[in-house]
Amino acid sequence: MLKTASPDNVRAPRGFQRMQVPDDIVGYAYEWVASHIESLIADGSLPPRTAFPSERDLADLYGVSLGTARHATRLLRSRGLVVTIRSKGTYVTPREG
Repeated sequence: MLKTASPDNVRAPRGFQRMQVPDDIVGYAYEWVASHIESLIADGSLPPRTAFPSERDLADLYGVSLGTARHATRLLRSRGLVVTIRSKGTYVTPREG
């Protein structure tokens, strides 16, 4: 029998902890998720070259839909904060300087 991912059996990757998007946010959930991850990157909780969770695991960690997790990942990629390498995964982008 195939075991599917659920919030209970997805282990939070290094630097992440299970979060719930607040009900009273202003704007879109994907913006809140991306902003939260951006703050983790900025404060060093997610150091450069850290493996980023899969979109499905990200959705489970934040309690959002897969589409919301994909949109948040796309937003982070467009801001240059993460990079996706085909067949390897997504990683926090090394800081310049």
